Amino acid sequence: MEKFYFELKHVCKQSGARYGILHTPHGDVETPMFMPVGTLATVKYLSPEELYEMGSQVILANTYHLWLRPGEDVVSNAGGLHKFMNYKKPMLTDSGGFQVFSMSKTRKIDEEGVHFKNHLDGSPLFLTPEKSIEIQNKLGADIIMSFDECPPYPCDYKYMKDSVERTLRWAERGKKAHQNPNQALFGIVQGGDYEDLRKLSATSLANMDFDGYSIGGTSVGEDKETMYRMIEYAIKYLPSDKPRYLMGVGSYDSIIEGVLRGVDMFDCVLPTRIARHGALMTSQGRVNIRDKKYEYDLSPLDPKCNCYTCRNYTKSYLRHLYKCDEGFGKRLLSIHNINFLLKLTKDIREAIKEDRFLDFKNEFFEKYGLNVKNPRGF
Repeated sequence: MEKFYFELKHVCKQSGARYGILHTPHGDVETPMFMPVGTLATVKYLSPEELYEMGSQVILANTYHLWLRPGEDVVSNAGGLHKFMNYKKPMLTDSGGFQVFSMSKTRKIDEEGVHFKNHLDGSPLFLTPEKSIEIQNKLGADIIMSFDECPPYPCDYKYMKDSVERTLRWAERGKKAHQNPNQALFGIVQGGDYEDLRKLSATSLANMDFDGYSIGGTSVGEDKETMYRMIEYAIKYLPSDKPRYLMGVGSYDSIIEGVLRGVDMFDCVLPTRIARHGALMTSQGRVNIRDKKYEYDLSPLDPKCNCYTCRNYTKSYLRHLYKCDEGFGKRLLSIHNINFLLKLTKDIREAIKEDRFLDFKNEFFEKYGLNVKNPRGF
């Protein structure tokens, strides 16, 4: 694709972490990056203009949910996701595979695709690799995902092997079905905690020559050391000249550890989800705004943060909004958490370019009270 390519600009001499530029039809973006999740063509409680102010680059939308509401034809009629939701920077859609994983009690997987029930009304649905790509072609994001099965953790070897082989066949079918030349298509590496299966998945997808590669099957119940092994098992077999995307991971420690292992892109609903429950990422560690000790606290949420929330509102007021379940409070807390991760990845990029990423990691973990060898962050 002439409109989409990855340019590796610098490799940190201290750590091997990567800094790059992702060229897309809707502009160039820098990696490593965190991508806010806008499941239903909106990042919950935030406007595109607020995302721009925070330095957001790529955001995600969800194929499964948009297929049900409002339908891919409605989005296509508006000119695609960018025009539909008025987001002017690059976008990415997932394939619906993870949603199928989350509906394990009602799904049935066969060679053709997955049968499951609509979570809204219980009606039967059937999603195939071809249908997933067709929906994503109509949604029109810059980056789209192959349809895969995301097996549970733990998972026995035979099931995982069969799943990986089927997902590879689905990847081939999806690649053949892909009809929009303005969209980059990523393959998704699976294989659980089995090194040989991660190798099989990664090398097979690399031979299919996708525009980029995602590492899936992580953050599904495994501990973090297992997740880091999964990344390592996969990433050494992926092309260095293509972007690498770790799906569904957004805690600050996991982002740093992922970058150290060669990951370029991250996404997660974590920052907005925990914000709605009153949990905040700050330069002083985790803050639970619901705590009574903040009732009379007139200081900003984070004195070292320059986001809209911290510039304008106190902990006392934010606690009041949270306790009253006000939508404005959820919006302010979400702004702060997303800004925190966007600022973190900006700082990571600077550390890589200056060949000091290991120092950055060690300083960050020490500051947040994390064990460098066995971190336990958000």
